[in-house]
Amino acid sequence: MTFTSRLAVVALASLLATGTAFAQTAAPAAKTDAATTADKKVTKERSAESLECSKQADAKGLKGKERKKFRRECKKEAKAGTAAPAADKK
Repeated sequence: MTFTSRLAVVALASLLATGTAFAQTAAPAAKTDAATTADKKVTKERSAESLECSKQADAKGLKGKERKKFRRECKKEAKAGTAAPAADKK
């Protein structure tokens, strides 16, 4: 065998070998509706007090820790039966 014929055989063999390396695998099975709903986090319905406190926090433009603190105090007062705080103390 000459050098060029050996080179041609090696090139052909490498093409055949790399074809299987780049082959696609089968697509994973589709999830059922029950499986996807089980994977999702279940969220609770928000209470009227929670929604109202969120609206008040939005109106004041509160964000981050200040918003969490305001909403916590607002919901606590709403559950206690008093009106939500009208002004934010700083």
